[in-house]
Amino acid sequence: MNLSFAFIDWNLISSFIVKGFIFSIQLTLVAMVGGIAIGTLVALMRLSGKKWLEYPAAFYVNTLRSIPLVMVILWFFLLIPLLIGRPLGAELSAMITFTVFEAAYYSEIMRAGIQSVRKDQVSAGYAVGMTYAQCMRFIVLPQAFRNMLPVLLTQTVILFQDTSLVYAVGAYDLLKGFEVAGKNFNRPVEMYLLAAVTYFVICFSLSMLVRRLQQKIAIIR
Repeated sequence: MNLSFAFIDWNLISSFIVKGFIFSIQLTLVAMVGGIAIGTLVALMRLSGKKWLEYPAAFYVNTLRSIPLVMVILWFFLLIPLLIGRPLGAELSAMITFTVFEAAYYSEIMRAGIQSVRKDQVSAGYAVGMTYAQCMRFIVLPQAFRNMLPVLLTQTVILFQDTSLVYAVGAYDLLKGFEVAGKNFNRPVEMYLLAAVTYFVICFSLSMLVRRLQQKIAIIR
């Protein structure tokens, strides 16, 4: 196999890659923010002690965590247009899918974070006249977010890796950018190798930042 990067126009190739990279970042941020927001609500439902809230939340989490992401992406892309009567487009469909899917994973992280807060702190909140919602807002959730921040960020790194699966519905992500560049320059092998290196550098760097953050949080405690 003859590998060569000598005849590639890097100025032109960057236009393909940057376009896909921007969408991958957008998808990651939207799914992270939306997933944490929905996941926190789902976690509170599972910890509410009310069966009519707990059972649907548990079903939601266990179902999505048991299905491969690529299948969920295809389901949303193919089924939602049938339900609403019009196509959403690959990019919007991917954002909805990732947000809904990642919420199941973020909810379990947040549930563990909420359970890590000592119960006597909640009891103290009730003792001074706080409601359940106030205890969660001012006592439990701030500590839960801080306790679980490294895990939340680690899940976000995994989320960025998973964005490459949107190729299944034709969305233009980072991997798609490398694929298009490879076809244009007739260098598919080189571009896929470069894509692998790019994903490795980004994810490894982010993982190191998360590890440093985890050490700082541990020191503060």
